[in-house]
Amino acid sequence: MRFFKIKNLHLALSSGIIIIFGLIYGAFPSKTIPYFFNFNVESIELHNIFRAMMSLYIGIAIYWIIGIFKPNHWRNATLINIIFMGSLAFGRIVSFLMDGFSIPFFKGLILELFFCTWGVINLYKYKTS
Repeated sequence: MRFFKIKNLHLALSSGIIIIFGLIYGAFPSKTIPYFFNFNVESIELHNIFRAMMSLYIGIAIYWIIGIFKPNHWRNATLINIIFMGSLAFGRIVSFLMDGFSIPFFKGLILELFFCTWGVINLYKYKTS
């Protein structure tokens, strides 16, 4: 089965993590956001923003899953994974420089840099397959 190839592991793990965080952001934002991020989501606009983020995260993760099962999409799914994780990491670095350091978000930065780097390595390692 294609899913169990080691080259797909970064897409599978990224998908699982991003789907979980998408659900944390958007499924019940008035309950989860205060618990994880220490602020209340009370307005319709904030609910809308967090649900849009959830849908974006889940939509991108779905394409990574497609890349696992359809080899002709693997390269593009990996590129999108690199861009997505790299963009999140870049945003966190900018925030650390402008807003200050945060331990929970530093852990996120480490994971994002890890998945971005792993994707780049896989892209070069499996460029012909």
